[in-house]
Amino acid sequence: MYKKLVVNVCEHETRIALLEGGTIAELFIERGNVSDIAGNVYKGKVQRVLPGMQAAFVDIGLNQAAFIYVDDLNFGSCREIELIDTGIEEENGTAELYQAAVFSKQRNHETGIGELITEGQQILVQVAKPPIGTKGARVTSYVTLPGRFIVLMPNSDHIGVSRRIENEVERNRLKEMVLSLRKENYGYIIRTAAEGMQQETLDYEMNFLINIWKNIQEKYKSAPAPSLLHRELTVCLRAARDLLMHEAEKMIIDSRPDYESVLSFLDTFMPNLKSSVEMYEGCEPIFDAYNLEGDISRALKRKIWLKSGGYIVIEHTEALVAIDVNTGRYVGKHNLEETILKTNLEAVKEIAYQIRLRDIGGIIIIDFIDMEKKQNQEKVFNALKDFLAKDKSKTYVLPISDMGLIQMTRKRIRSPLTRALCEPCFYCEGEGYLLSRQTICYNIYREIQRESLDMAGIKVALHVHPEIAELLHGEENHLITSLEKMIVRQIVIYPKPEYHLHEFEIYEIFKE
Repeated sequence: MYKKLVVNVCEHETRIALLEGGTIAELFIERGNVSDIAGNVYKGKVQRVLPGMQAAFVDIGLNQAAFIYVDDLNFGSCREIELIDTGIEEENGTAELYQAAVFSKQRNHETGIGELITEGQQILVQVAKPPIGTKGARVTSYVTLPGRFIVLMPNSDHIGVSRRIENEVERNRLKEMVLSLRKENYGYIIRTAAEGMQQETLDYEMNFLINIWKNIQEKYKSAPAPSLLHRELTVCLRAARDLLMHEAEKMIIDSRPDYESVLSFLDTFMPNLKSSVEMYEGCEPIFDAYNLEGDISRALKRKIWLKSGGYIVIEHTEALVAIDVNTGRYVGKHNLEETILKTNLEAVKEIAYQIRLRDIGGIIIIDFIDMEKKQNQEKVFNALKDFLAKDKSKTYVLPISDMGLIQMTRKRIRSPLTRALCEPCFYCEGEGYLLSRQTICYNIYREIQRESLDMAGIKVALHVHPEIAELLHGEENHLITSLEKMIVRQIVIYPKPEYHLHEFEIYEIFKE
């Protein structure tokens, strides 16, 4: 299946869509004020130790305190690392790389966290999981620094090889090569992209990662707590590093600076991939050109209609995500059991697609329409497993229960799409969701950019809800400033109290 990465960059927001056969399969979003912090390294300060939970809260300079479990604390020589070959590190970055290393504890399990760290203590930590909802970031003191071909683990001395490299001769060759090149007693994971690489390439990257680690250590000595010591690559460069070689054949970018940044990055690490990067030169916004905006909007809806007339409903709760399947307008042609089976099978494909696109994680309960025949239940169960096989995040699915439910779990890596793009609805006291004010501002930015291609007026009048007007005059004023330079017209904002928060209108002004 032909895959490509479509990159949309605008003021303080980058969106990357992974297309499979022309359909959006995954969406990555990074905003200037709330970027993905997974992989960042901080000098933190222990705020509070919780012996009852064997965990501690660590101030790393974010709004929410991060938390660290006792098993994520580095005890120096008290622990040995046993590496498990992994095939999932390529897609999910540093957090996954850390979790791919299983640590065998040699310490006494009765040792409490209070004996290991104390309140006020300074500690070097890396974000293993970014904040999700009301939960703060999860951090670890086992730092991993990913490169394109290898991953440096300064707190280990073992060598692991990705299980996606299946040839045993090649696995041994790479392992021996890294052992011969290793100057410091550090551990490494050899990534899938290293297959066939020569010694000079791996040696360069090993030295590059070691210099990053030494720089982090030097910063730690003098930096105050809390402070950022090392920032992971931007989402655009991470996509080039982790997705371009194995996940996509082409990367199309609509921003000249980011296009050149990716080319420069590839020139250093993967020069053979430079021809796979393309600059988008079209007048139409790139996500419109690939018909992606509609799919993104659909992925935020509670109810998803199926082609047959049936539908699924996706509900997020604090503990789990519930998905309900209904026949809706579909009445079938022959008998009830056939109608139910066809609806369930159609729903299975859409459910697997929506779970991946929305990046739904944790516990998921799917309520299929009850089927009487055991063989039909097995068809639906096997179909779900087949469609989920395309998903890079680890899933675990139980067979259909007597109540017609499927229970499954999916590894949670990032916040789901609804949390990234939406906020609790104040119209219904938090029982539903609205597009966040910031998302509305970015939608306005894109709509004006889109309509400006056909404008002939000397000014643009923008009618919006008063709260959006206030935001565009204040915190998000850079969007208006950027647009005015781009379209060479003044934008006049008019607050309209009668408008819904989502509602806005754009008019041309032809005379003073």
